Formats: sequence, C-alpha cells, structure tokens
Amino acid sequence: MRQRIITGVIAAAIFVPLVLVGGLPFTLLVYLLATVGVFELLKMRKISLLSFPTFMSILLIWTFLLSQTNASLANTIFNHKVEVVLLAVLLLLTYTVLIKNRFTFDDAGFVILATIYIGMGFYYFIAIREEQLSYVFLALFVTWASDSGAYFIGKSMGKRKLWPDISPNKTIEGSVGGIVCGVIVALLFAFLSPLTESPLHLMVIGLVLSIFGQVGDLVESAFKRHYGVKDSGNILPGHGGVLDRTDSWLFVFPILYFLI
Repeated sequence: MRQRIITGVIAAAIFVPLVLVGGLPFTLLVYLLATVGVFELLKMRKISLLSFPTFMSILLIWTFLLSQTNASLANTIFNHKVEVVLLAVLLLLTYTVLIKNRFTFDDAGFVILATIYIGMGFYYFIAIREEQLSYVFLALFVTWASDSGAYFIGKSMGKRKLWPDISPNKTIEGSVGGIVCGVIVALLFAFLSPLTESPLHLMVIGLVLSIFGQVGDLVESAFKRHYGVKDSGNILPGHGGVLDRTDSWLFVFPILYFLI
C-alpha cells in the first residue's frame, strides 16, 4: 500500500500540472501514455515489440491522436485517417504471407483493433481538453469517485458477485455504490465548476460515465484474464501498467465527447 501511495502521489504531481497547462506538453504526455498502452497490449499477445506489426501499430496510434488543432503539422494524414487504417490492414495482411503465417490473420486483427481501442480513447482525451478543461476534470473525478466508491463499498457491503468469470472481486453492491458516488461528484460540479449544464444534466452524465467507466475496467480485466496476466505492465509500481490506470478512460472520454 505504501508503494502504491508513493507512486500515486508522484504520478499525480506530473500528470495534473500537464493537464492544466495543456498544449504541447499535455499532448506529448497523452502520446506517451497511448504508446505505452499499445506496447502493453501487444506484449499480452506475445507480439515482439521489435517487429513490423509493432512499428505499424505505433504509426497508427500516432495518426489517431492527431487532432484538428495540431493537424497543420500533418494535414494530409489527419484528413485521411480511415485510408491510413485501411493501408495498415493491407500491409499487415501482406506481412502474414511474407513470414509464412507465423504472424496470423488473428494477430493482424488484434493489432488493428487494439490500436483503434486505445487510439479512440486517448484521442478524445485530447479533444475534450481542447474543448474545455472542466470537462476533463469532470470525467476524471467521476471516474475516480466511481472506482473508489466501488472498491470501498464493495469491500464493506459487497455480497453478490458482479461478474466472477472476469473480475471475481467486484460485487453488485460495489458497482451500484460506485455509480452513486460518480453521480454525487457530477452534481457537485454543477455548483463548483464553470460548466453551464443543469444539475440534472450533469447527474445524467455522471451516471453514464460511471457505468461506462466500470465497463472499461471489466474489458481490461477480460483481456488480462484471457491472456493470463495479473497486470497490463509494471511501469507504475504498486499500480501495474498504464492500461491498469487508464482502462476506464478509454470508454469515458469518447462517451463524454458524444454527450457534450
């Protein structure tokens, strides 16, 4: 627990100021997180980090993260993201032939879907930061409140398992408690932030984000259980990997962008 707290404090001391500053420092942070996240997923699949598929996935994730603000650096690529993905599909399928199917059709599908999954979440993290800083902290605080509420309420009151085949420690009581905590935090934002949405609207947003944040957590748990790993990585001592800390964000930020 001590290691977990120390890591959390250090990470927050780096993360929060960069979110507040925004601009290039924040964008570089998100690129770094997304890149490490891709590495973690590929490692679960036992795809070498020094390989053509990994090289393609990094190019794809960096393309995904291009936003309208920084598109002037690569306007052509930004306006043809779909075509870039299709080209990557063709190249990866060609690679399965060149190495005589040691890299399979299933592996190619995994690389593409993993990159879209991580790229989509972090792209909308950048897009929402460009929209308004308060929305970023709404998403983060609702997610953190939901996670903490689910943990402590589940530990003290939880009896019925939520989804034992995927995450045996999660309970229905903890899940409901986490959602309630997320809604309460969203309501507080109605009175303590410059957001103009009504209290009811923010409560609905809090409800939806809490639910999808828990879904994102379960999706990552399903990955780890399927591939037989405890944590997605070990870059954050006491916390695991980047995906262990950001799995909820990959669902929360796209959903929030659609809601606002």
